[in-house]
Amino acid sequence: MNHPALAKVYNKYKRTDHPEIRIGDTIRVHVKIKEGDKERTQVYEGVLIARKNTGMGENIVVRKMSFGTGIERIFPINAPVIDHIDIVRTGRVRRSKLYYLRNLKGKAARLKERT
Repeated sequence: MNHPALAKVYNKYKRTDHPEIRIGDTIRVHVKIKEGDKERTQVYEGVLIARKNTGMGENIVVRKMSFGTGIERIFPINAPVIDHIDIVRTGRVRRSKLYYLRNLKGKAARLKERT
């Protein structure tokens, strides 16, 4: 981002209201869903397993278990569809990508709590 005009646009739309989230945290993402002419908020809770890119193009990958099936969803951090993010638990991990959780089941997939 070398161009000053681009920096102005990025700073205008960059979100600063999200908490400091780290890999391994269990987070609750409140997403705005538009159905017809109505709008509602849907909550998606899971473990943050990856962060990609920086700046305006930053994405997070959140994984949850639903009826024994692992579901992953990618959220753009700065998108206006994200209402807000809550931190439920803080996990202690030593990796930046937790893709190994895809192969684990049950108690083996738990993460230690960060104090």
